[in-house]
Amino acid sequence: MKKQKSQRSTSMKYKNAADFLAFIGMSAIVLSVVYITTPKTADPLTIVLFILLIIPTIIALVSGAPFVPTPMHIGKKMLELGKIKHGEKVVDIGCGDGRLVYMAANEFGAKAIGYELSPVVYAIAKIRQLLWRSKAKIKFGDFRMHNLSDVDCIVTYMLPDTLKKFIPKFERELKSGSRIISYAFNIGDWKPIHIEPSSAEENRSKIFVYEIGKHAN
Repeated sequence: MKKQKSQRSTSMKYKNAADFLAFIGMSAIVLSVVYITTPKTADPLTIVLFILLIIPTIIALVSGAPFVPTPMHIGKKMLELGKIKHGEKVVDIGCGDGRLVYMAANEFGAKAIGYELSPVVYAIAKIRQLLWRSKAKIKFGDFRMHNLSDVDCIVTYMLPDTLKKFIPKFERELKSGSRIISYAFNIGDWKPIHIEPSSAEENRSKIFVYEIGKHAN
C-alpha cells in the first residue's frame, strides 16, 4: 500500500512538473508573438504570420471552445466514468493542452487522439506530449473534418450551444454503444445514462455520461 502511494505521489510530481514546464513553454510562445509584433520589428511577413497565428485562435474562442484546462482529478474522473478499456479509441474534440488525451493513453491504455484549433494551445499540447512521453496523437484542426465511426468514447468540455451543433454529426457517425463524457454541460435534450453529481469538496461540476443508442428521450 505504501509503495502504491509512493508511486502515485511520484507520478503526480512528474505531472505537476509537466504543467510547470508547459506553462513556461506557453509563456515563451506568447512573449515571442508579442516581440515580433512590436512596431520596431514588424514587417509585412511578420504581420502575415501573426494573422495566420491569431485567426484560428479567435475561431476557437467564438466557436464555443475556449481554452479552459480541465483539472487533472476531474479529467481522470471523466475517463473512469467513460469506462475506458485498453485499446479503445478515445477522442477529445477540443483537447486544449492535451492532458485528457495523454492521460487516456498513458493510464488507461487507450488509442487517444485530440483535436485543437488554436495554434498557440496546440504548441503547448505538443510540449506536454514530450514531457508525458505519450504515444497519443494531437492534431491541429477541427474534429468535424474527421469521421468518428470508429470512436469508442468522446470526452469534451465545451459550452452547451456548441455541443448542440455537434448532435447531427454525433448521431450520424458514432456507432451504437459509443460513449460521450461531457464535463459541466449537457448535450441538448439528450438523455444521459448517468449524471455524476457536482462536488464542492472536489471543486467539480456535474459530469454527463451519454451512450449512443440510449441517448434519445
